[in-house]
Amino acid sequence: MRILIYSYNYHPEPIGIAPLITELAEGLVERGHQVRVITGMPNYPQRQIYDAYRGKLYVTEQKNGVTIQRNYLRIKSKPNLIDRLLLELSFVLTSLPKALTGDRPDVILLTVPPLLVSLPATLLGWLYNCPVVLNLQDILPEAGVRMGLIKNKLMILALQAVEKFAYRTAQTISVIADGFVDNLVNKGVPAHKIVCIPNWVNLNFIRPLSKENNPWKTAHQLNGKFVVLYSGNIALTQGLETVIAAAARLSHIQEITFAIAGESKALERLQKYCHTCGANNVLLLPLQPREQLPQMLAAADVGLIVQKRNVISFNMPSKIPLLLASGRPIVGSVPADGTAAKAIQQSGGGIVVAPESADALADAVLNLYQNPELAAQLGYKGRNFAVENYSFEQALNRYEEVFSDVISKRASNLAILPELSSKKSLVDI
Repeated sequence: MRILIYSYNYHPEPIGIAPLITELAEGLVERGHQVRVITGMPNYPQRQIYDAYRGKLYVTEQKNGVTIQRNYLRIKSKPNLIDRLLLELSFVLTSLPKALTGDRPDVILLTVPPLLVSLPATLLGWLYNCPVVLNLQDILPEAGVRMGLIKNKLMILALQAVEKFAYRTAQTISVIADGFVDNLVNKGVPAHKIVCIPNWVNLNFIRPLSKENNPWKTAHQLNGKFVVLYSGNIALTQGLETVIAAAARLSHIQEITFAIAGESKALERLQKYCHTCGANNVLLLPLQPREQLPQMLAAADVGLIVQKRNVISFNMPSKIPLLLASGRPIVGSVPADGTAAKAIQQSGGGIVVAPESADALADAVLNLYQNPELAAQLGYKGRNFAVENYSFEQALNRYEEVFSDVISKRASNLAILPELSSKKSLVDI
């Protein structure tokens, strides 16, 4: 198949959807498909164009058999709502001409967010007469409204109209968790258009490794420590202040250290909060190179998933499969009725506590510190669950099936149209 992937994020961005889409594109190439990726200039999570791409309108690259067509973005390091919309619009306007320069695809895979990119992807589907598969990593604008990021009523209505348009025009909608399905069906999306394909983890790359002789642990002077790890995006939805406050409550136990790896500007804010709380047992680190991820996860005794209480219930952190695959127990400070809590509980690989409660989080960490057998049991169950439910091969198989299915359905519909036209002309005669 000739597959066009429309994704704002891609390699070399280290976190979020970028590593997943990169693995998907390269995995499809390994199975003999032709893959072209339309993406932006790499900028995440710093929100600054990487040095090698700065000042360029277009860049075309080849990596592991994938053709990557990068496009100019208007981006601000501290964006307000207008800046975010202009960023999406800049990607829409610059990416469409580039998307028209390659071979005609058999199918288009579009990742959302950003939402406005559904407009050029749909136009391409019409021009190329090929199906569009919409991959939802989050549901917008609902998530933005819930977090208070979008308040203007006219803007909300406009974005909701784009959302409905995207659902209506896509041939199939792939979602990453069951909670998304209920949300879409309640909005009038036919259930038969929706498939659930969870985000995956490379189980050969992320696997249980020994805590002893761990180079990452040694490099950061964590040998002999009970390490509680949070790594990834530090945004409004997380509320890492809860982690700092929990660390402060356990600062009297010298063996326990909290390690937080994230974007540098966010760490500056957390550093101030550490001083305010008296949390002298917190190690703040910049985002680590992806090749160090297996050793970093292996260095942890506990992995953290943190959300605020007002986070939309179907949000599914991509860190959950990673932590489960690493064989380390999870403590999830997340809403009890949300998708994240459900995933942790179903896996048997972790403990769920009330969000934004430093006391509850500290108690859960202390429980695992004092009960190494429980921690080992949770880690073992989590790894088994990841192997059974989050393998890359399973996800790759599902996407291949979805692509083949939408292509064959489109071909069948096109074959029926001349037949119907012929029958109509006979009746008219």
